[in-house]
Amino acid sequence: MALQGPEELGERVEEPEDLDDQDASSISPAEEITLPPGAGGEEEAEKTFLLPWDRFSSWLHCICVVGFDLELGQAVEVIYPHHSKLSEKEKTSICYLSFPDSNSGCLGDTQFCFRFRQGSNRKSSLSCFLETTDRDAPPCLKKEQGHYYGYVYFRQVRDKSLKRGYFQKSLVLISKLPYVTFFHSLLKIMAPEYFEKQEPCLEAACNDIDRWPTPHPGRILTLPIMGVVIKVRIPTSYDKPGTSQLVQSAQGDSLVSIVLPTIHEVDLFRCFHPVFFHIQMLWELVLLGEALVVMAPSPAESSETVLALVSCISPLRYCSDFRPYFTIHDNEFKEYTTRTQAPPSVILGVTNPFFAKTLQHWPHIIRIGDMKHAGEMAKQMKVKKLKNLKTLDSKPGVYTAYKPYLNKDEEIIKQLQKGVQQKRPSAAQNAILRRYFLELTQSFIIPLERYVASLMPLQKSISPWKSPPQLRPFIQQDFMKTLEKAGPQLTSRLKGDWIGLYRLFLKSPNFDGWFRNRRREMTQKLEALHLEALCEEDLQQRIQKHTEVETVDLVLKLKDKLSQAEKEHLPVHPGTLAKLRSHIDAVILALPDDLQGILHKPSTP
Repeated sequence: MALQGPEELGERVEEPEDLDDQDASSISPAEEITLPPGAGGEEEAEKTFLLPWDRFSSWLHCICVVGFDLELGQAVEVIYPHHSKLSEKEKTSICYLSFPDSNSGCLGDTQFCFRFRQGSNRKSSLSCFLETTDRDAPPCLKKEQGHYYGYVYFRQVRDKSLKRGYFQKSLVLISKLPYVTFFHSLLKIMAPEYFEKQEPCLEAACNDIDRWPTPHPGRILTLPIMGVVIKVRIPTSYDKPGTSQLVQSAQGDSLVSIVLPTIHEVDLFRCFHPVFFHIQMLWELVLLGEALVVMAPSPAESSETVLALVSCISPLRYCSDFRPYFTIHDNEFKEYTTRTQAPPSVILGVTNPFFAKTLQHWPHIIRIGDMKHAGEMAKQMKVKKLKNLKTLDSKPGVYTAYKPYLNKDEEIIKQLQKGVQQKRPSAAQNAILRRYFLELTQSFIIPLERYVASLMPLQKSISPWKSPPQLRPFIQQDFMKTLEKAGPQLTSRLKGDWIGLYRLFLKSPNFDGWFRNRRREMTQKLEALHLEALCEEDLQQRIQKHTEVETVDLVLKLKDKLSQAEKEHLPVHPGTLAKLRSHIDAVILALPDDLQGILHKPSTP
């Protein structure tokens, strides 16, 4: 909105900080351009606007039962709630992805997850309402836009009464939310009950879920399900990275059966144990959005490893496609396995031996063995050449010609090896590895955060009567020059070709996604500051110099500003929007009655 007349407001919006002596975990310019989640009337508003099944839809799209029919093969037998919509293509994807490949030999109960593309021309349930909850979520926990997650509890047991000789069925939760630990815990409660009591208990579970509060970040939620009570806290983007999300049980929590310390984190040490001599190289490959395939014995191990890879660059969001479990029947099979072009930026988890041949042209292949032996000492392994990977039975390891940009960090390897020798608990090993990845990612991203913060215009350049100033462009050469004095060496002991790593990263989908998000946040901050500057103006005095036409134009522009601020949830100080409304009302009241009617003067309380 261009309103005329110059005005000056003082200091710089954001200055790059001197970070030399600060703790790496506390340095994000993002903190300066966001405000803590608003407290107050959101829960009341939630109760007012929610309709039947809205609460359910804020957690899940639907629940499916997938069975095996001798004539039809895998088939979706039941969808709850019955009004849930799935296209035929989506049903087919769910059918094939809900069962392990026959070679996996998964007897008993198996849990894993998959991810598949959402059909086009269909809006996701409750998308407008969930914008508020999504706004405060950390990048890695934001709702999926074009994909669904499927969380599977698969049971295969011998049953002589069936022609096939086996009972095979999966209970599948379909959701936009990447809460892998939470949904797997939920399935551990629901699935055994379902396999025993069948459909009536599914209906009861859906009704329970429809009484849950919506998954709002920052709130501690108590969630009753089938006679069990789960207590969780959804993390927020304002939490300090690396801090525990453990919900402490209070004395009044005698009814709580399960307290989940995390809703989404997998056990990194268990997942990376077969290849943990190469964790630093894997971090680089994920950071750069390289094409990666994980070959594992079962969907449980493939999905956990893919999720571990995606999360190892946290708090950065992995912005390319990833498939925790991928089969030859997948809709994207041809697209992702073609040899006519370079492999796409995607991480695939596979179990079918056929992929050892189909994907042998891929540049980076991780072969994972059985994870049950994660307590044993892993042997020192060299990176293997791709030509040595002929079958899925090849030895565990990393098959690639990639040369890491950073020197190997021997300290973390020694620390983890010592933990194995001393029988350190798996949770402690996991915490050490998670902290290592976090510090590595933060050391890498801090120089970028610092440079991007310097692109903010001075606050004194914001005039209420002119359009908000634009961010300065990101210039790669200028950024590279900052690395000599303010690069990762300030926070990381690792040596190596950091410059080369940055060069490649700036071409990757992960940089593109990160920068788009930061630019949007900073643009919103400028809009918010512009709005606050407008609120400090004496509009009554200003309109005395205006004609009626100019005043009406001003009112319409101010209303547009207000509407934009509400729609985009601009990070303005509390009371700013109310102040602007009262300014608009006052200006309208100063106009003749006929114009007041045209401008829809709000009714006074």
